[in-house]
Amino acid sequence: MTADTRTDAQRHEATIATIKTSPGQHVPRHVKRAEIRDAVHGAGTLGRFNARVAVRITKIVGTMYCAYAFTFIALVALPAAIEQGSPTVLVNWLSSNFLQLVLLPIILVGQNVISTAQDVRAEADHETLTALHEMAKQQIEILEGQNRILDLLKEKAA
Repeated sequence: MTADTRTDAQRHEATIATIKTSPGQHVPRHVKRAEIRDAVHGAGTLGRFNARVAVRITKIVGTMYCAYAFTFIALVALPAAIEQGSPTVLVNWLSSNFLQLVLLPIILVGQNVISTAQDVRAEADHETLTALHEMAKQQIEILEGQNRILDLLKEKAA
């Protein structure tokens, strides 16, 4: 007996290919974070390590506490920029120190909030669609039963 080395996505695609000719058949699939991670970074050891490091750094930098710390760091350089008295230096401080340092974590926090909301909606949609799929399967079974009854009635009438 050989082990199936195909990924979940490959098995799903193979299943879809075999049942495409049969209307009313569908295999629901819930895409998991691990599948996305593997697709982006690879399923190997290095890919998993890179994904873990990226997620960890994003979780640290993507906090309002980090935004506050970066604001403090940027404000430390403000007196030196003001002291030089040049508008160019002030614009450089604003664009490179303040905006880049402070907006990065704030944008990450916003993205985390949006991503979490999307994940919750996707999970609810998946549950709803799975329930609808089960109802559709029951309806097909009922229709097939009615077709059998109609066939029996046709045989008796003939």
